[in-house]
Amino acid sequence: MGNTFGTLFGISTWGESHGGGVGVVIDGCPPRIPLNESMIQKDLDRRRPGQSKIVTPRQEADRCEILSGVFQGKTLGTPISIWVKNQDQRPEAYTEMQEMYRPSHADYTYQAKFGIRNWEGGGRSSARETIGRVAAAAVAKQLFRKVLPKLEVVAYVRQVHALVAKVEPSAVSATEVESNIVRWPDAKDAERVIRLIQRVRSKGDSVGGVVECVLRGVPAGLGEPVFDRLEADLAKAMLSLPASKGFELGSGFAGTRMLGSEHNDAFIMKGGRVRTVTNRSGGVQGGISNGEDIVFRVAFKPVATIAQAQSTVSVSGKKAELKARGRHDPCVLPRAVPMVEAMAHLVLVDHYLRHKAQNG
Repeated sequence: MGNTFGTLFGISTWGESHGGGVGVVIDGCPPRIPLNESMIQKDLDRRRPGQSKIVTPRQEADRCEILSGVFQGKTLGTPISIWVKNQDQRPEAYTEMQEMYRPSHADYTYQAKFGIRNWEGGGRSSARETIGRVAAAAVAKQLFRKVLPKLEVVAYVRQVHALVAKVEPSAVSATEVESNIVRWPDAKDAERVIRLIQRVRSKGDSVGGVVECVLRGVPAGLGEPVFDRLEADLAKAMLSLPASKGFELGSGFAGTRMLGSEHNDAFIMKGGRVRTVTNRSGGVQGGISNGEDIVFRVAFKPVATIAQAQSTVSVSGKKAELKARGRHDPCVLPRAVPMVEAMAHLVLVDHYLRHKAQNG
């Protein structure tokens, strides 16, 4: 079913935006991996609402609780269940949505598919569902600390509307990204991006952009030929995130404007292993990692809920006007950064375990 992701390291998320809580069940995590709530909480704090002046003011502590699969601080190899209680619920703010479809939201499509929908904050289609993904990825990170200690996953906001960060992915540091509330890779340039987001919010509007992510220390050989190519699974993972609308790896669409002689990554021997002079392939060739940095970008649309009147139709099919209520991000990108990192970890851990199962 569509609520489960992964082959050997499988996760199933559950819960609705304004229900009792949200969470995840992880199946396939190896035993004897150190794990406790504090190791997970750090990543949930980076994702939670209300963390700065440019995100939704919804106040949720997002405190996690491990319900199963861990004993005396270590994983058992059995299913790990983690949940977060919803606390700052205001379903009354969404009463209009009971009778009207919000433009560019999942209201109509959920109704068309299931014949019923939770209209309180979007229910299952809310970005609050991603709490389970971030929590599961925090477990994967504990495994990688043991088996791939040099692995580093760093995502950052590369573009907001027309503003683009001028940085080299190989040089971006997680410390600088986390030093500013927009998670801009050049902290000295972050203030103009913050001003843009605030200006858009003051007009009751929203703005989109691009999150770029670099995976360092990924060994050569991860991925599968044909259908489960590493970039294919990364694309599926990223496009499963709320508000995501595009994915590209390496040169991406820009590569279409190059000749083969310009685009090819020449091989050399360096440090006793095969390397490439350039990295237009983005660290993946033939669906399998080649040991170079894996670099990809994810496009996110402007948040659909805006504080302006919008034309729509009612459930009964009548023309209507909707003035959105609720507490929403004017720009999803700063909080999308830990979500992108989480999905990258989940793809990598699944392919790592699959590689070890097949090749020893």
